[in-house]
Amino acid sequence: MLHDESTTNKLQEGNAYEVKLSPGRNRLLAILSAVGLITALIVGFTTSTPSLWGLLPIALYAVLALLSMDIVVATVIALLSGLLILQPAPVEVGALLGDSLGEFITTIGLIIMLGAGVGEILKETGVASTIVKGVMRAVGERNMMAVTFGVMLACGILVASLGTLAGAIAIAAPILLPITARLGFTKSATASMLFIGGGAGLAMAPFAGSNVVIMGAADVTYLQYVLFGGGPLALLSLALGPFIVRWIQNRTANKDDYYDADEFGGEEVVLPAHAGRTTIVFALVLLVSVGYAVLTAAGTSFPLLALPTIGIVTAIAARLSIADTVNFMYRGATKLISIFMLFWLLAALFLVIDLLAPFDVILENYGGALSNSSPFVFAILIALLGWVGVPGATAAQVVLLDEVFGGIGATLGITAASWVVILLFASKADTYGPFPNANMIGVMGLARSTNLKNMLITGWMLLVPACIMYGAILFFQTR
Repeated sequence: MLHDESTTNKLQEGNAYEVKLSPGRNRLLAILSAVGLITALIVGFTTSTPSLWGLLPIALYAVLALLSMDIVVATVIALLSGLLILQPAPVEVGALLGDSLGEFITTIGLIIMLGAGVGEILKETGVASTIVKGVMRAVGERNMMAVTFGVMLACGILVASLGTLAGAIAIAAPILLPITARLGFTKSATASMLFIGGGAGLAMAPFAGSNVVIMGAADVTYLQYVLFGGGPLALLSLALGPFIVRWIQNRTANKDDYYDADEFGGEEVVLPAHAGRTTIVFALVLLVSVGYAVLTAAGTSFPLLALPTIGIVTAIAARLSIADTVNFMYRGATKLISIFMLFWLLAALFLVIDLLAPFDVILENYGGALSNSSPFVFAILIALLGWVGVPGATAAQVVLLDEVFGGIGATLGITAASWVVILLFASKADTYGPFPNANMIGVMGLARSTNLKNMLITGWMLLVPACIMYGAILFFQTR
């Protein structure tokens, strides 16, 4: 789910996770929520902790999320069900909510907001557009294969820099579409190269929320994350991408899928003054930040310092006023306030589940059986479970899987490298299929493409070899 974790339209609203459901689906979700809360209330009066009933909030959360309830609302209901089972005093609930603000999970929500703020500065200062133009100028704009690779690389670098797929592609598309249109690429082929490049960039993004969570959960550095998980996916995407795009191009060449002039807007994108110098400064401070994090094995809280520093230094290079810098940071960050709220609520939910201690019961009664299980089978099952996914919330999904299964995996001897692969696959595989998702639809809209079938085929042609590649990696890591 790349998530990133939302579409461009949703980033402009107050709730990045808002979904539109039919009245029938809303009624079903309301009934399930009521049944879950009533059950939790009854259990609260009839059982004591630790108890397997502590799994009820997780099960309720999973069901509501899979039925496409607003993920923030689903989290609130799951948290309420846990509190009804635990039945703490009101003052204890307040203390729990206060404690959850200091949890690592809530920190991830803040990191995502800060990343969005930096992204807004990169957009306003012309850094994002300069990156795209620079890559295309380097690879040339005459050879179709070179342009395919250049478009993927430009999208990948921009997504990796901003940590968001939809937001980065929205910046790159107005620059790239005139180039692909002039060379005769179809809309489907253009959408394919934007999607593949963006996915590769998201896998490598050092400060993307889901990647930060993976590094924290597996306790690895960014370099280790790249070696074990993100790097193989990015390399596979860039290696197969040109051939996939060429196949999509041949498939759609005779189907009237070409651009008209009014669809891509052939006007030149005007860059702000000092955009080139600002881009160099941004690239340097980004490289220094990532390099420092790798050399010092800085923790996953390092982005709390790195992201504001990157944003401020970039703004200074662009000669922005203090007021403009703050306003751009606020404007980008406030688009994702719902994500911060989500992670705060998730932190509270997991504190409640820790108090209910259902996994203590599981380990006490089934620990022997688990210790005799195959690590490879366990790894595959958790990866597949994550593939089912929580739509639009990849970072939250990683947190959930790590909180629920991380301890069991450690008992089975799952290594940090394997846990990176498991969580990466669990959080990103559904970006490529088998079903349509927000990232696919968002990229299609930005590329002016309407053929969902071709986008699905693009995803499948990456998903199948990715499954084989990561399956083989896990097999050798868990032997």
